[in-house]
Amino acid sequence: MLQQEASRTTFTKAAESIDRRSNLSRKELIKEYIEPSRPVILTDAADQWPGMGKVTPQFIKEKYGHLTKKIKGVEYNFSDLIDRVLASSPENPAPYPFNINVEFYCPEMRKEFKPEIVYGKVDRINHPLLPRFMMHGTEVYEFFIGGRGASFPFLHIDELFLHNQLTQLYGSKEFIMFPPDQTQYLYPEPHNPKVSQVDVLNPDYAKHPLFREARPIRVTIQQGETFLFPTGWWHTTQIHEPCISLGRCHLNAANWSDFVRDEAKVWKRRSSMMSLAVLLYGKAIGKVMDLQDVFIKG
Repeated sequence: MLQQEASRTTFTKAAESIDRRSNLSRKELIKEYIEPSRPVILTDAADQWPGMGKVTPQFIKEKYGHLTKKIKGVEYNFSDLIDRVLASSPENPAPYPFNINVEFYCPEMRKEFKPEIVYGKVDRINHPLLPRFMMHGTEVYEFFIGGRGASFPFLHIDELFLHNQLTQLYGSKEFIMFPPDQTQYLYPEPHNPKVSQVDVLNPDYAKHPLFREARPIRVTIQQGETFLFPTGWWHTTQIHEPCISLGRCHLNAANWSDFVRDEAKVWKRRSSMMSLAVLLYGKAIGKVMDLQDVFIKG
């Protein structure tokens, strides 16, 4: 039986909240949220994951503490970063974003996050016809680890027009969201229209007066919950306690064309021939996946 935990909202003008849902079937998820491009928080989608309750700061420190990562030009080992996360405060926040590419650093962890949540009828990201080199410019699976007082550095739409999934493995995380129809108030960067010029946490209204008209949606994702939202939704995050999130990007028919065009632009910086190949191949396999969508039920 479908249990609904929040009033349902149509995300057109003046959205005010985001639904929290449990016991949602795959068919209901697709029909009520994915096809109409509505964000949703799933309270129980990751209940059966082996990694839920296992991935903690201590686990990362013990298993991967020897690994290193450069953040804002400074190289840290994971053990030191975890110590900084646990000691983080608003006055002295830990370096963030501290993100770990799961497929690069710890590919064995992918089995801990199954059954996977798929944003559509076909898992296009992991489709056998989509080689990983066509995801150049993003990371498909990644841990985000942050401490109290940290925040993401800017308001943005995800790269390559990818849909977003974030599951809280440990602690909680607050999102600040703006629907697509708020873009006119958010001053996108001229050279990168997926990034806002506005400092959402400390806005300069003299410089960005239209931002006064923007209406954010603030929502906290609790441990065990999964947040799904489509491309076009502006977002940034604040962290109020040590937390670990699993991020995962998604593709479906709604964002496929934008993804292929954006990916071709990424490759054009290296090779015009490769860019053209990505564009043509992406369009071709998109048609194959579209046909699969037609013949797959629910």
